[in-house]
Amino acid sequence: MYTAKRPILLGIVGDSAAGKTTISRGLTRVLGETQCTHVCTDDYHKYDRNERKERNISALHPDCNYIDIMQLHVERLHYGQPILKPVYDHSNGTLVRPEYIRPQQFVIAEGLLGFATPTLRNFYDVKVFLKPVEPLRTVWKIKRDTTKRGYTREQVLEALHKREHDSATYIRTQEREADIVVTFYPPDGVDLEETNAPLNVRLVLRPTIPHPDLSYLLDDNSRGIRLKLGRDHGLPVDFLEIDGNVSFEQAHKIAEAIWKHMPDLQPVADELIGNYEGGEGDVHSSPLAITQLLIAYHLLRKYQNRTNIPFATPVAALSRLSSNSNGTQPQQHEVET
Repeated sequence: MYTAKRPILLGIVGDSAAGKTTISRGLTRVLGETQCTHVCTDDYHKYDRNERKERNISALHPDCNYIDIMQLHVERLHYGQPILKPVYDHSNGTLVRPEYIRPQQFVIAEGLLGFATPTLRNFYDVKVFLKPVEPLRTVWKIKRDTTKRGYTREQVLEALHKREHDSATYIRTQEREADIVVTFYPPDGVDLEETNAPLNVRLVLRPTIPHPDLSYLLDDNSRGIRLKLGRDHGLPVDFLEIDGNVSFEQAHKIAEAIWKHMPDLQPVADELIGNYEGGEGDVHSSPLAITQLLIAYHLLRKYQNRTNIPFATPVAALSRLSSNSNGTQPQQHEVET
C-alpha cells in the first residue's frame, strides 16, 4: 500500500449540456482556483466535427474517442504526473494544439465517457453523474449550441434525435457507476423556457462513499429540503431533495452545516457559488450551491486524509503492453455497453 500524497480526482459525467461546466465552476471557487486542475475528457475525440459528419458517427460513441489514451492520462493525473492533453475546440469543432497539464491538489475531470471503463473508474476518488430531466437538458442544449457553437435550433434538435441511441447506450448507462447522481428539474407548472425559473434538485447519495449527516437539521417543520431513505437500482440510498424556492434561512442552515465539515476552507460569499447563466447574466440557485458544497465536502474529506489514502492499482499503462512476462496477452479493459 502506498501512503504518499497525491491529487484527489473527481469525475463528473453527463450528457451534452447536462451542466458539467456549471458544477465545476462553483467547485473551483469553493476549493480555490489555484488548487484545482480542470480536464475535459471530451478533448479525446478522434475526429473533428467535419470528420464525424463524413463517417456518420457521433462524439458520444466510444469509437469516436481515444479511450485508451484517456485512461493513460487519468492514471497519470492520479499519480500526480503531468500530461500533454489533446484539445478539442468546441466553438468550431476542430482539434487544436495540445495542452501541458500538471495536476494540482484537486483534479476535476468532466466529460461524456469518464466512467465508461473499469480502468477509468479505478482512478477517481469521487464520481458524480448529472442527470437533468431530458426536456430541461434539451432546452439547455439549444440555448448553448445556438449562442456559443453556431448551430440553429433545428440543427440542435436534429442532432439530439440522431444521437439518442448513443446517448441511451453509452452515456446514460454510466449513471449506475456514480457515488452521487444529480437531477435538476422544474417545479410543477413552470415553463422550461423560463431561463430564470428556480429549479429543484434531487441528489441520490449512494453508500459507496460516506456522506455527512444532515438529518439533525431537518424536521417536520423544514420546508423546501427533504432527506429520505429509499432504494435505487435495488440498493438503499439517501435522497436529498431541495426545492428551487427554498427559503434563504433553510438553505443557509444546510450550507453552514456543510461548511463546518470543511474547517480548512474559508467560506466563500454566497454570490460566488450556485450560479448559472440565465436570461440576463448569472442567476443564483440555492439547490445548485448546496450541491456544489456537498461535492466539495467529499473532495476535501479525501484531501484531509490523503496521507493515509492509497494509490489505485496501476492498470492503464500495463494494459497497453503487447505481452506480459509469460508471453500471453494482457487483459484489456474494453468500453462497456
